[in-house]
Amino acid sequence: MTEGTPSAQALADALPDGVVLADGSGAVVLVSRLAARMLGGSAEELVGRPLADVLALQDHGGRSWHAANTPYGGLVTRTAVPEQSWLLPDGTEVLVAARIDRPSLREPVAQVAVTIRSGRGRARLDRERSDLVATVAHELRSPLTGVKGFVQALLHRWDRLNDEQKKLMLTTVHADSDRLSRLIAELLDVARIDTGRLQLHPRPSDAAVLVRRIADSVGAGTSREIDVDIGGDLPQVNVDPDKFTQVVTNLIENAVRHGEGRVCVRLRPLPDSAEAPGVELTVDDEGDGIPVELRRRVFTKFWRGGVSGGSGLGLYLVNGLVRAHGGTVVITDAPGGGARVVLTWPSGSML
Repeated sequence: MTEGTPSAQALADALPDGVVLADGSGAVVLVSRLAARMLGGSAEELVGRPLADVLALQDHGGRSWHAANTPYGGLVTRTAVPEQSWLLPDGTEVLVAARIDRPSLREPVAQVAVTIRSGRGRARLDRERSDLVATVAHELRSPLTGVKGFVQALLHRWDRLNDEQKKLMLTTVHADSDRLSRLIAELLDVARIDTGRLQLHPRPSDAAVLVRRIADSVGAGTSREIDVDIGGDLPQVNVDPDKFTQVVTNLIENAVRHGEGRVCVRLRPLPDSAEAPGVELTVDDEGDGIPVELRRRVFTKFWRGGVSGGSGLGLYLVNGLVRAHGGTVVITDAPGGGARVVLTWPSGSML
């Protein structure tokens, strides 16, 4: 180690989570100060002891972490132990994960690295789940109330309503049902993105046809002007058409809901200098725009801008779905002073 280079112990002590490192024989070779404090000892006295003894962690059934996870046994293809909730000897909850290292599949485990962090992270996850439940409940209540009210009116006043009134009520019920279906689809996609289980079914698609269709559909439900500008020799894009439609619909509706004036949708081929062929989609509004310091936050779950409501999941989904296709999303300023969202979609096959 060169002079001035931090030691492994110093690096472990600097980490925000506790670290325990064991060698191939199961003996502990390094314990960070935070991990030692959590485990009720000092780093010096814990080093050299068996990992099973050092990790004095139990679940609510009394099983130990080492016995339950057998880090030196199991399948040779296993490389990690996922994060789990365990209890310290004093009853404090901690979240524990491990990395298992083998030189090759034909050789035994050479090293096990365990991280221990405070259970306060679990509380944060619980708050996120509570936020999701509250968001879902709020977003579902409005369309469900409309559906129930109109269906009730149709059931009790059918003979007193004329055909135009019936048609208006049924049209509203249909629109609210579509809104509910879209919200449920968004929530399912959020869960799939979070867990890495998002499935795409890409195929060569005409982006111009899809964008025009989406703009016409959104435009039919608003008095705002939606200007579509499609130019250049556009290549086909390799996308899941349903997800592409979901992304572009979210962007245009977001511009209508939160912006002002005209919404401009522009579609162009990527320049020759781009790494790969594809198309660039730009959506501009004429509102107040998004401040530079907030542009990274808009892609997080439950972020809401302005006072126009929404689930707070739209841009999180946009970012997740576009990146799953190998594309990019950037927010800048529109020429008219509003917000500009620029998307790139690849033409080639996805990795």
